[in-house]
Amino acid sequence: MSVQEEREMVGRVLRASTTGFDCGTRGSRIDERHTFGSFVKVPIADDFSAFAIGLIYAIRIEDDPLARELVMASIIDNSVLLDQRENRMVPIEIAVINVGYTSGADVVQALPPRPPLSLSEVQLCSTDEIYYFTRRFDYFRVVLSASEVPSDELLAAAVRTAAWAYPESERYNFLVHCGRQLANLLSHDLKRLSRVLALIKPDTNVQ
Repeated sequence: MSVQEEREMVGRVLRASTTGFDCGTRGSRIDERHTFGSFVKVPIADDFSAFAIGLIYAIRIEDDPLARELVMASIIDNSVLLDQRENRMVPIEIAVINVGYTSGADVVQALPPRPPLSLSEVQLCSTDEIYYFTRRFDYFRVVLSASEVPSDELLAAAVRTAAWAYPESERYNFLVHCGRQLANLLSHDLKRLSRVLALIKPDTNVQ
């Protein structure tokens, strides 16, 4: 694996379905790749001709017997702490909801036809991949209707992430189009619409 691939790798698939998947990684590797609302991809074809596209919606750090003991200690030696983070047998789990897939040059904003296989590599989507995937907004429906995720917060985080994939000259129009699409989808629930729009606005830094 190249240095670039290692830098973009989020983890490996633990369990999966067509609606989403969980991947795992070592605790020492948690960084900006593992961010709520990030776009990720994973192959769903052996020849890498098709990828599921998803959004990270949860990061879980499970306990183990040693961790339970260590949290009770008044002082923890630094070497013990580092060893626990580096070598613990329980992986950090990252939960992903599928929002689309690619098949060759085609981009489809719907559930993928099949799930990824266990231990498949999950990687961050590149800026170009995010740009082309988010030119349409069909995935908004997938997120807003998903009961297992914090849908309002997740969609807002995804929009903020996607905005930075756009050139500065296009960013404002992209956010306006997102707002209009949300207004159409949530016209029956103005309170929810107002909440999602408020969540999108703070970090855009767009006038």
